[in-house]
Amino acid sequence: RVRIPRDSRVSGAGLSQWVGAALALSGALLQRLARNPLVSPDIIGVSAGATTAAVFAIVALGGTTPAVALSALAGAVGTAFSLYLLAYRRGVDGYRLVLVGIALTAMLGAVTSYLLTRTELTTAQRAMLWLTGSLANRDWPHVVTIASALAVLMPIAFLLARPLALLQLGEDTATALGGRVRLWRTVLLFTSAALAAMATAVAGPIAFVALVAPQIVRRLLRERATGLVASAACGGALVAGADLIARTAFGGSEIPVGVVTGILGAPYLLYLLVRGNRAGRGG
Repeated sequence: RVRIPRDSRVSGAGLSQWVGAALALSGALLQRLARNPLVSPDIIGVSAGATTAAVFAIVALGGTTPAVALSALAGAVGTAFSLYLLAYRRGVDGYRLVLVGIALTAMLGAVTSYLLTRTELTTAQRAMLWLTGSLANRDWPHVVTIASALAVLMPIAFLLARPLALLQLGEDTATALGGRVRLWRTVLLFTSAALAAMATAVAGPIAFVALVAPQIVRRLLRERATGLVASAACGGALVAGADLIARTAFGGSEIPVGVVTGILGAPYLLYLLVRGNRAGRGG
């Protein structure tokens, strides 16, 4: 457990909501793009790419906020396009995307572990604390990073809600209806990767929020809307709630928020897998 001075937190509540909104919106875009509820940036390798690049920035570049943010963005976008190229075969199949993503996640995890073993102990400890996913000891550059990212990327995501709905009908149908499928898919993939990267750069890899929030909204709305705004709001509420638990449920000590989301999110992932097996499909 990590003891966090209470006066070291900068805009903790607002920061947690923004990070959660970015993660949830990233997951909502990916799930609708792949038409698979098991697809999220932390499962298919996008967050792993951002994490590996961010750890490299911490280990090799001193770990300033701009360096970590830019490195995370480059890592997430590079991983997303690698994933797309490897999984594409006359369209993007959800299961192939998950399988390729799991392989990429394993490879990137190995690279991250290698980076940690080749650096000094104090730097490795700093990187390990960041890897748990935490909102503690954040300062104003972190607030500016996530706020700027949301200001740019959220309008893009909302403007592409209609093309996203067409893509859910299938690539052939979307093309027949006059859709610029490849352009839309590229922009949506970049937007999702950038949202996950900026959230990861600010708070570290917070698990399962991108997976769980869109599914909660999907069940509440019963497919009556794309749910992008609702997913962002749900993600913000989830991370804010997990942050509150992390700060108050353990007395004078505080655990990283990523630990709380991992404990709560893993059972939900198992539920989705069991539900998919009973239905004879994956989601």
